[in-house]
Amino acid sequence: MDENAAGRTRIDMVVATIRQRIAGRSLTPGAKLPSVRGLAAALKLSTSTVVDAYERLVAEGAILARPGSGFYVANQAAPFALAETGPKLDRAVDPFWISRQSLEADESDLKPGCGWLPPAWLPGEGMRRGLRTLARADAAALADYGSTLGLPQLRQLISRRMGERGIEASPDQIMLADSGTQAIDLLCRFLLEPGDTVLVDDPCYFNFHALLRAHRAKIVSVPYTPSGPDIALFAEVVAEHRPRLYITNSAIHNPTGATLSPVTAHRLLKLAEQFDLTIIEDDIFADFEYTPAPRLAAFDGLERVIHIGSFSKTLSASARCGFVAAKPEWIDGLTDLKIATSFGSSRLTAELVLNVLSDGGYRKHVETLRQRLSRAMSEVSTRLKGLGIVPWLEPQAGMFLWCRLPDGIDAADVARAALEKRIVLAPGNAFSLSQSATNFMRFNVSQTLDTRVFEVLGDVLKVAR
Repeated sequence: MDENAAGRTRIDMVVATIRQRIAGRSLTPGAKLPSVRGLAAALKLSTSTVVDAYERLVAEGAILARPGSGFYVANQAAPFALAETGPKLDRAVDPFWISRQSLEADESDLKPGCGWLPPAWLPGEGMRRGLRTLARADAAALADYGSTLGLPQLRQLISRRMGERGIEASPDQIMLADSGTQAIDLLCRFLLEPGDTVLVDDPCYFNFHALLRAHRAKIVSVPYTPSGPDIALFAEVVAEHRPRLYITNSAIHNPTGATLSPVTAHRLLKLAEQFDLTIIEDDIFADFEYTPAPRLAAFDGLERVIHIGSFSKTLSASARCGFVAAKPEWIDGLTDLKIATSFGSSRLTAELVLNVLSDGGYRKHVETLRQRLSRAMSEVSTRLKGLGIVPWLEPQAGMFLWCRLPDGIDAADVARAALEKRIVLAPGNAFSLSQSATNFMRFNVSQTLDTRVFEVLGDVLKVAR
């Protein structure tokens, strides 16, 4: 062993030696490594150096430690291939397509189809202040499980925020979850049996489809209009299929950007009462609104409407924290289910979210964010129209434009072609249970400001025509 290799410690040299032997197949999977004393003597090193090197290799997963027996070569994973980091062009355009492509995208890729804001649009300095405050917290906040319902102070704050939108819910009617998605997952576990029917909007957030399929639910849909679900067709569907649940957004609809009208809300709730329908109202985009839209939970008083939300869109997608607001007897059952599936709340994340939301800078951040989104909405809408891509409606607020492509052009084909140029788009049929959105596409205006997006779209549309 060359101990004169510049810049390499003795531990590094031992690690490199073992790696070379594994790579050269002189040590095969399952083979026992030389004893610590034996290798130390052979390499003329201290036993502590070999121990440290072996421990590093164990941490890497290259070798395994078996107490009382020694160290053994681990079964090796398949070699990492750089080509595998590229976009999967042959992946089916289904409810997982946009999520997988967006989450797996490289930082240099453009993501007009994703569902979150760019990091620069989020309150980074507020998060840093919140983390500094959290670093000074007592040991319990940093180490203990959270309570079953979740951090009381954060639930109280959420209760006040809901009250601003006309929804009365005491802190005891609110349970924290790890995200809005986990909240819906818990509710499906709580309310559904395999084979139960669930009603969704068409189009709707594509992950509703994926989550309901995971719960083996039968999914039916009703067309969504600029003022809410088509109420006449809604009545027909609930009468025919008797769904157990209806899952929707009522403030800013995903993907259309539409807003529920009071008239539609009242008619919908009458039908829900008539057919014993429970409604999950996803309010994840609440802070994007200038003027609060009607909430089903406000009209209903949380009798048959369950209200959920999270902070991933305006605060941080990395700090996973959501909530469920429901009638007290349901919260008790949901709490037991939460204990069974995830045991406790993430107290650390809840403390961080509380710190940031309690900071006076958060409201200013949200006001700035609304203005920024409004400008982006106008700019992106104008530039898309110039390419023949027409918004279905001009949303009052939010980040999404639901657009129709020129006649005869398949959005999935456009998305695949754009992916070759490292641009992730959101084709319409990923949102449509009836597969009736072939020439629609959802654009996240905050992620669609780069000139390259419009250049690629223009080129792809020329070829498609």
